[in-house]
Amino acid sequence: MRQHILLHADASNFRTAAEQTELWYEGQDINISDVPYLAALLKESFSDWVAESIGLPLLGQAAIFLVSTDEHIVDRAGRSSAEDDSELAALAAAAASLAANRPSAGSHASHMAAAVPIMRRTDDRLPFAVLVAAAPHVDESLSAQLLSATYHLRSCFYRRFERMFITDIMRQQRLSETEALHRAALFAAAKRLYDGIDVGSVLSEMMQSLSSLYPESRIRLYLSQDHVNGDTRVKSLQFNHPSGDFVVKSFLEAKPGIRQHDSGSVDVVIPMAGKQAVYGVLRLLVRQEQWDEADLPALVLLADTAGSAFEHAKLYEQSNLLISELRLINELTKRLSQSLKLKDVFHYTTSELLRIYNADCCCLLNYDKEQECFIVMSSSLPSFENEHFSIEYGFTGLVYRSQEAVIISDYWQSNSVPSRWMDETGSRSLIAAPILAGSEVAGVILVGHRSPHYFSYDNYKLLQVLSSHIGLAMSNASLHAEVRRMVITDHLTGLSARHYLNDRIVRKQRKDRCGSLIVVDIDKFKEVNDSFGHLVGDRILVQVSEKIRSVIRDSDIAARWGGEEMAVYLPEIRKDQAYRIAERIRIKVESETSPSVTVSCGISEWTFEDDKISVESLFYRADMALYQAKHGGRNCITIG
Repeated sequence: MRQHILLHADASNFRTAAEQTELWYEGQDINISDVPYLAALLKESFSDWVAESIGLPLLGQAAIFLVSTDEHIVDRAGRSSAEDDSELAALAAAAASLAANRPSAGSHASHMAAAVPIMRRTDDRLPFAVLVAAAPHVDESLSAQLLSATYHLRSCFYRRFERMFITDIMRQQRLSETEALHRAALFAAAKRLYDGIDVGSVLSEMMQSLSSLYPESRIRLYLSQDHVNGDTRVKSLQFNHPSGDFVVKSFLEAKPGIRQHDSGSVDVVIPMAGKQAVYGVLRLLVRQEQWDEADLPALVLLADTAGSAFEHAKLYEQSNLLISELRLINELTKRLSQSLKLKDVFHYTTSELLRIYNADCCCLLNYDKEQECFIVMSSSLPSFENEHFSIEYGFTGLVYRSQEAVIISDYWQSNSVPSRWMDETGSRSLIAAPILAGSEVAGVILVGHRSPHYFSYDNYKLLQVLSSHIGLAMSNASLHAEVRRMVITDHLTGLSARHYLNDRIVRKQRKDRCGSLIVVDIDKFKEVNDSFGHLVGDRILVQVSEKIRSVIRDSDIAARWGGEEMAVYLPEIRKDQAYRIAERIRIKVESETSPSVTVSCGISEWTFEDDKISVESLFYRADMALYQAKHGGRNCITIG
């Protein structure tokens, strides 16, 4: 190979006046970050130059090669020499290697080559490519054309470079604006989350915000606690395989995670954490081109904000629920304390429990110690009232034995405990609680609903609280009934007290048409006490009281009048019939007491036709009749 050098004017001298006034982007030049795009830019620039140089003699005279600084031929144009393309390419590469910083020329076989380096804009000592012309003969004219073409090609290149540079800047600006809008939307969503005080609205806001930011993504929220939201994307967090599950791992470690799928999507999981705990995991499955790792901090902030908002909303919800329950308990206790009748307590409690739980049925049972069974005191199903149930039967027996509340989600699916009440009411859900009096079960509350899984754990806990207040109301009513019984009852004989008898007679006289009074006196009772002692005397009083009760009706009123005297008021009974009743009393006492005693009786009556009838006058007349019976020989009956 024979080589020689042809020196020409430096290409850097070809600067026009237009180049002297640079725009801001005209000062930009190639740097190391542009290397990956350089080959494409050179090829596109060469295509532009060829298109703009049609008719140029150079293209008809020589084969033109654009060679990169690493001696790689980027593209070619001009005169075609297909039969010796490889030799021309080798010649072009060789010429380009010689033209490191200045034009050069070379020859090979029948062809010669001229090469001119294309210098950078900001450093005219550093080329970024070489333009080579290969022809049978290279003269001054061809070299001048090549030098001019180099400048033209350089202009085409920097035009392409500036376009790429500006396009890249605009793309970066658009990306920055998009990211700014993206982050602004995330921060705006975070602010709206802070404003939410309802659990449902907090979750809906977060899901809606993510859907608008990632419209083509798949979004799921896995909650570690029960919450009915209505959004199918909100699901329960399952812990079946915590060691291998991507979502569960994020929940347990309280850390976000990212993994790539073969399908070209990105799986992102972020724990939704508050100050007290992690409440769930947000999962985002997004396409690779939509995902930017710069979004992760903002998503973590959104998830943390949602966790705090969720926590606040739950606390607010629980506070409202607690306040509501306290008001409910206060109102129930207030209403229960106003009623001192046990039956009223049961009926009011049944109606209130039906209202509180919006339940289908309710039943209250009282434990009878004497019969050792439960008696239905009040029921929303009337046919169950006064029914008796064994302490071993059904859910009542279960509560009695365990002394613990019970919750049944679906009786039809888990009916291991037989229950006629559940069957006849058609109930599937049940909450039941014991009514405790101290450490003993005094009763049982049953609340049912026909839908399965109706009652929540909060319902269950509330019933436990309510049952204690209901038990207290029952104890108060029972205690009041016992005190009242003691007040109106003679403790020895079990008969009513005298003042109670007086009060009842007054009430009867207001609405009845007639009535009779029998005053019974034990004959020679002092002698009985003197002969047998006061204990036997007390026993005689009890026996006589029992004989009187065995003769009269439930509607009749028997009372201890004082000492050894008893009195019996017979509503709607005239004196003739009262005489027959008194006679039965006299006979039973004489024949059935031990030691045997007799009684004398005085009878009086009143009718609505009497003027100024009163309890005092009724007793006065009966007492006068008794006085006559005593002086008539005793063991007899006199009508006054």
